[in-house]
Amino acid sequence: MRATVLLIACGAQAKYIVALQKRNDWSHIKIQGVPAELHNRPEKIPAAVRATIEEHREQFEHIFVAYADCGTGGLLDQVLAEFNIERLPGAHCYEFFAGETAFAELGEAEPGTYYLTDFLTRHFDRLVKKGLGLDKHPELTTAYFGNYRRIVYLSQTKSDKLETLAEEHAQYLGLEYEHIHTGLGNVEHEIKEHTVRWLN
Repeated sequence: MRATVLLIACGAQAKYIVALQKRNDWSHIKIQGVPAELHNRPEKIPAAVRATIEEHREQFEHIFVAYADCGTGGLLDQVLAEFNIERLPGAHCYEFFAGETAFAELGEAEPGTYYLTDFLTRHFDRLVKKGLGLDKHPELTTAYFGNYRRIVYLSQTKSDKLETLAEEHAQYLGLEYEHIHTGLGNVEHEIKEHTVRWLN
């Protein structure tokens, strides 16, 4: 089957979405990643997604965006509205991994929560320590994380190695640690809900 749907995904989530594609035999979907480094520069996400849409839209009948708002302050939705394109629901990827209700409960229980996913746990040194300059200026840790009280690791896969890394990251930041396994069920459900109608 020819791919008729372009799914634009954050590079941090593309690996998981590829796994879901294989598991569900979504041969009608082609996945295009956007650089994961934009996690630290959310103001650049709308332009990057726009460029990807404009580059590929003539090749596909439909486009879906596997991003939440991701810190763009509504600017991503403004871009998508121009092209009449839908995205995953929620404010952050943490919300669509955990599910809306569970994520809201986590925030209510402790507003000062910093979230990790598998990707952020694996690339913490590059994206957080180096990305925020903490490796050279550890004194900035308080400025960035002083209002946080805990880290919640929302895991997509079951890995003792990643759980150990996540706990080490919490210790590095001086935060309490909690682990919740989310799997990929919520993301899988949302992609199915938004794209199955486009199956040929």
